[in-house]
Order: sequence, then structure tokens, then C-alpha cells
Amino acid sequence: MSIKRISDKMEKMLNEQITREAHASQVFLAYASWADTKKYSGTAEFFYKHAVEEREHMKKFIDYINTRGGEVKIEAIPAPPKAPTDLEDCLKKTLKHEMDNSEAINNIVNLAFEEKDWATFNFGQWFVQEQVEEEALVMDLLDKYDLATQQKDGHVNLYDLDKDLKSTPQHISIPGED
Repeated sequence: MSIKRISDKMEKMLNEQITREAHASQVFLAYASWADTKKYSGTAEFFYKHAVEEREHMKKFIDYINTRGGEVKIEAIPAPPKAPTDLEDCLKKTLKHEMDNSEAINNIVNLAFEEKDWATFNFGQWFVQEQVEEEALVMDLLDKYDLATQQKDGHVNLYDLDKDLKSTPQHISIPGED
């Protein structure tokens, strides 16, 4: 027997987040493919891995809704945005995407707090922390991009940045994190 332990409003928000996570995966797949065609193999690998991570996040939401007796609704996802114009544009779009996702996660946690749905509030904390890490990771990549593109002797060197992206972990340590 399954008893629904989340409100209809929360169920709707969580289902919307499933769609957001699926869309994020598609966006990062598109960015990975774009990077491949531009011969940024490290950047491509980074985004292919990131696309998989977003699918894992989607699955966490599916499992949570099912565990709480809700009904998962898999919806159509929007197409990814048009291809970036260059690597800087790609990273800036990625940061905007992560910041928008942070706002959506915060809305879920806020609703959980308002409804005194402590199970969902607790579940959401993992995603709050994940978004802090995601934003910090992309901001760090933008900082590296800025360093890599500073002209030295009239030349810009993106080769080292692309190599670094290949081995960049999908998470970044945040001060105060255990």
C-alpha cells in the first residue's frame, strides 16, 4: 500500500524539477557535441560527464517522489539552446543554467519549509549543496578561462584550458564542508 506523503503542489514542483534535470542533461550533451566539433576534446568530455550527472539527479527526484507515494510524470523537455558562439559563451551559458537551477531548487526547499514537509526539506538540502558546488565549479572554470585567454606575447592559449577541463572533477570542495 502506498500513501502519498507530499502535497499536490510539492509533487508538481518535484516533477517540474525532473524535467529541468532532463533538460540540463540535454543542454550539456549539446554543449559536449559542440565542443567536439570545435576540437575541444577536454571540454567535450567534461560536458559529456556533466550530462550523465544531471541524469543521475533526475533519477534521485524520481526515486524520491515514488518513495513518498507521489506520481512521477515524465514530460517533454525543451530543445537545448542554440550552440555557443565560443568557449567563453559556453561557460557563461552554463553558469546561467546552473544559477537558474539553483533558484528552482531553492523554491522547492522554500515550499517544503512552508509546508513543514521536513522529509522533502531534508531531501532538498543535498541539492542545495550540490548547486553551491556546481556554481563554484563553473565560476572556477570561468576564472581559468580568463587566465588562459589573457594575451601573452600577442597569443591566446586555450589548449591548456581544454586539457585541464578533461580532468576537471565534477565537484569542487566548499569551505566548511565535511
